[in-house]
Amino acid sequence: MTARRHLASLLLAASLVMPLATQARDAGANTVYGVGAQYDTTHVYVAPDDVDRFVTSFLATFGGKSTKQVVATVTPTPSSTTSQLLQTPVGTVSLFGFKTPIPYPFGAERTGYLVTDIDAAVKAAQAAGADVLVATFPDPIGRDVLIQWPGGINMQLYWHTTKPNYAAFETVPENRVYVSPERADVFTRSFLRFSHGKVVSDDARAPGIEIGRVEDSFRRIRIESIFGKMTVFVTDGHLAYPYGRELTGYEVKDLNDTIAKARASGATVLVEPFAADHRQSAMVQFPGGYIAEIHAAAK
Repeated sequence: MTARRHLASLLLAASLVMPLATQARDAGANTVYGVGAQYDTTHVYVAPDDVDRFVTSFLATFGGKSTKQVVATVTPTPSSTTSQLLQTPVGTVSLFGFKTPIPYPFGAERTGYLVTDIDAAVKAAQAAGADVLVATFPDPIGRDVLIQWPGGINMQLYWHTTKPNYAAFETVPENRVYVSPERADVFTRSFLRFSHGKVVSDDARAPGIEIGRVEDSFRRIRIESIFGKMTVFVTDGHLAYPYGRELTGYEVKDLNDTIAKARASGATVLVEPFAADHRQSAMVQFPGGYIAEIHAAAK
């Protein structure tokens, strides 16, 4: 009888603990780790000799300011780069001008997303289907990790020792992601699970002019979350330059005026303005090679 009572006690304890464990997992799954779109940056790598020209052109085009340039090690292995933040009303750039060879796989990540708890955010990303490319490591002002989403989309998550305070954007930029038809749905589900975002639109026949194929159509998914906007281009990879090379789309009030500023500051217009999906868009290459999409609401 004693053994039976002991077994019964163990079963009762397990029945009480198991729901608590389940609740803890569910609570973690429902936690939003993002902070806001103004804390998400596009990672831009240019040659050291091009850094100043890029800064001048980018800020002349969009307005805003740069933080003080520093020289630092921002990777877990020895390296040296200039580093600064370009903050504009329409998007932020983390700019790197490496003085040493760039350690793998740095340079292939598209964006950096600020999170409230980097260890918990990494676990949530892994639970959502992401892979960790570079395990969490310290940097001069916080901690970083590089992850990869299904479909091969590389991204940085970062956390600052001192909580930053940035002004909200006038218009929220869009992270422009290209994935294959075979991985589009799994990527979307994975990112939505992590970001707790929503699909704003899923157009199976978006106009092909948006990817340089005027006679065709393609699938386009637009997502919004606390991390900002994301546009997923689902293609077969048959893309003419520069489509697929741009990382971010910047929304401005007047496209023609912005394009004129870009040209005057040394940027090159790769794709002249065109109309599609209630917007006018163009592709621009800044000094140093960074390619951006720029758009404005159609008048």
